[in-house]
Amino acid sequence: MWRLLFSGIVVFPGLFIAFRKVLPAVFKRWTDADVVLVSERLVSSIHAIMATTAGIIVVSSCRSNVITDRHWLVTSFVIWYGVPYMSYDIFAMYLSHFYRFRVKGHEDYKGHSLRTINSFVRKEFLLVLHHIALLTILLPITLFFRKDQGDYFIGCLFLTELSTPFVSLGKILIQLSMQECWLHKMNGGMVLLSFFLCRIMLFPYMYWVYGSHYGIPLYSVPFHIPLSANLGSLCILSPQVYWFVLLCRKGYRLYKRQCNQGSPISSTEQLSKTD
Repeated sequence: MWRLLFSGIVVFPGLFIAFRKVLPAVFKRWTDADVVLVSERLVSSIHAIMATTAGIIVVSSCRSNVITDRHWLVTSFVIWYGVPYMSYDIFAMYLSHFYRFRVKGHEDYKGHSLRTINSFVRKEFLLVLHHIALLTILLPITLFFRKDQGDYFIGCLFLTELSTPFVSLGKILIQLSMQECWLHKMNGGMVLLSFFLCRIMLFPYMYWVYGSHYGIPLYSVPFHIPLSANLGSLCILSPQVYWFVLLCRKGYRLYKRQCNQGSPISSTEQLSKTD
């Protein structure tokens, strides 16, 4: 078991370092910020594919009794790859933040310091809080406090990672200056669809599955389960809704900009501004 845990600790930083070595040789004009960002996103996509695969296996194996059915992959994946990845990802996000501001020429980013760490935490507070909450609250509950029940629902939570590869692909396409191509537009639609289904509608679905198991209506489920379960779901769901709203706003702005670029009025306005 310790060997497997060690492999989880090594695999994600190892992949990150490998991508940082390979990408500059392929994309010679990329800055350090470009390389770190894409490396981080590639590793995130790999972890997301692993988590989604584990979730599919668990959910498909625990359908007969969603409360008591067990699957060894739940606990094993959390220990071997969940905890190491969340710990690594905080550091990788900090590096991406550091190099992004360093390339922009900020004086404070000539080297790592408490000031750069503080700036990162303030700028990415919600993401950092999300990772810390998973490490300190959700993971201990998964491992120790759920009394060997609910593997099906833990498998469902693994499926929230399904949207991550699409989000990562969008950022990578922007780095490759391919944001105007059809792939980027199609990927944007997949980001919204997968995020909505797997990070927002997943929670009503889990409540519905629980209610179906006990023969109670959906609206009664919150009063049937412990308060801690409702609070945990709310803590996970709230930032997802916030991020989904941001994604919708960004998608709407891009759509509006493309429409304006194609209209005769916008062309006239651009010519008048040029004059």
